[in-house]
Amino acid sequence: MNFKISTALAVTCLTLAACAKGPDAIKPADIPLAAYTGQSCSNLEKELQLEKDRLETLEDAQRSAQTGDAIGVFLVGIPISSATGGDKEGDLAVSKGKVQSIELAMKSKNCRSS
Repeated sequence: MNFKISTALAVTCLTLAACAKGPDAIKPADIPLAAYTGQSCSNLEKELQLEKDRLETLEDAQRSAQTGDAIGVFLVGIPISSATGGDKEGDLAVSKGKVQSIELAMKSKNCRSS
């Protein structure tokens, strides 16, 4: 393999590694259950709905970043969304973790969700 081809392959691999992940590929962050166990069931239910709405918004933004990165890499070789701050991976992981912890807190308190 000549130098130009191997260099192009190396750059492509590094560029693709920097692309935004899909929302489903992002694991929830560890959020302590203790952050929610002191709240009432009604407060937990409200908090859960707010966080689920935020999570949905972040998932949409992450899908857009993923698409933008794919287009950017295809057209100019750069994951544009990730390079410009469009990647919401960290925020998405925290939101998923909060939803998970709130749901566990509700379950531990035998809350009924409506």
